[in-house]
Amino acid sequence: MTAWTDGYWWSKDGIRLHYRDYAGDAAKPPILCIPGLTRNARDFEGLAAALAPEWRVICVSLRGRADSGYARDPMSYVPLVYLQDLEALIETLGLERFVAVGTSLGGILTMLLAATGGGRIAGAVLNDIGPVLDPVGMARIKGYVGKNNSFPTWLHAARAIAETNGAAFPRFQIGDWVAMAKRLCRLTPAGRIVFDYDMSIAEPMRVPNEGALDMWPAFAALRSVPLLLVRGALSDLLSEETAGEMAARAPSLEVVTVPEVGHAPTLDEDEARAGIQRLLGRVLAAG
Repeated sequence: MTAWTDGYWWSKDGIRLHYRDYAGDAAKPPILCIPGLTRNARDFEGLAAALAPEWRVICVSLRGRADSGYARDPMSYVPLVYLQDLEALIETLGLERFVAVGTSLGGILTMLLAATGGGRIAGAVLNDIGPVLDPVGMARIKGYVGKNNSFPTWLHAARAIAETNGAAFPRFQIGDWVAMAKRLCRLTPAGRIVFDYDMSIAEPMRVPNEGALDMWPAFAALRSVPLLLVRGALSDLLSEETAGEMAARAPSLEVVTVPEVGHAPTLDEDEARAGIQRLLGRVLAAG
């Protein structure tokens, strides 16, 4: 397994947050990996191992996930606060220019970083996410987030995760589900397996979404940089129509569709890896 160092930074409201730092070529822009709603820095283990040490890879856990502290106020589990946390990390590490890789929620944050940060993003990967979210996928996510289940063994956890996500990964075998469980869950001192996030992250999702952000202007902030959209062919969150509209609005966008995968690709798939390598080549060519 590729080695990393554990790093920490502080949010404006006093939460200690965690990232993994995979050392790499300091002459290249670092790669900042931002995970999805219930995920954490472990989600990018495979990708980081493939890219380091040619690239420095920084994988974050958002507040309330894994080794990052939990928030006192559950209503701070919203994109604009996550954005503030990432801004604090960027300032702490002195990241003047970087490549962003965002899965689902992480992709929304990537768009917001572009909208608020001028030319600091050298390139971006949006993993199964766009400015418009399919209501079918949102309903599915709201149906499972925040349910505080526990399991006696990793195999039990893997089977439960397979029941929820089986339609998105029809090719997965039991070993794949165990690997996913070990990225999603943790072992408690009592010997139980639990999901490795604060169940309160679901609280803001229960509030009527009357003030939803229009993400198209944020997406437009990426249109001039090398840009990759990875879409699962079976995705219920990013429609083909939205992906097509994104391509029409951003000439720099390459769309890679991962067959027989739903929301969201792991980025370990051959199609996704090849697309990311092309994206990084474009970043280097652009200077």
